[in-house]
Amino acid sequence: QVQVVESGGDLVQAGGSLRLSCTASGLTLAKYPVGWFRQAPGKEREGVSCVDYSMTTTYYSPSVKGLFTISRDNTNNTVYLQMNSLKPEDTAMYYCAVDILCLSTRMVETTTKYWGQGTQVTVSS
Repeated sequence: QVQVVESGGDLVQAGGSLRLSCTASGLTLAKYPVGWFRQAPGKEREGVSCVDYSMTTTYYSPSVKGLFTISRDNTNNTVYLQMNSLKPEDTAMYYCAVDILCLSTRMVETTTKYWGQGTQVTVSS
């Protein structure tokens, strides 16, 4: 049985940093493109960042480019999202998605096979 689990969400002050982790049991993340999405209350889910299986392609939404960094640790079957200079508008539930379509110009969730339950990030002003 496949299980995708996010962790690392927390309450942080504006300007602070967090590192989110996405781990999986029952599948090897290194074989799939993996992405991070977020959804704030009352808003649609939006793609934040993704990385392809070979780590040659990454994507960042314009709102986080230069502030967030996605990476893989294949030894530990984990994908990270390092978030720096956090703003109140980054407050959302963050979800890990496995086997998305990850391009350098966009990320598409329609191919996603597995979703995590999410981890809450709250940034106070």
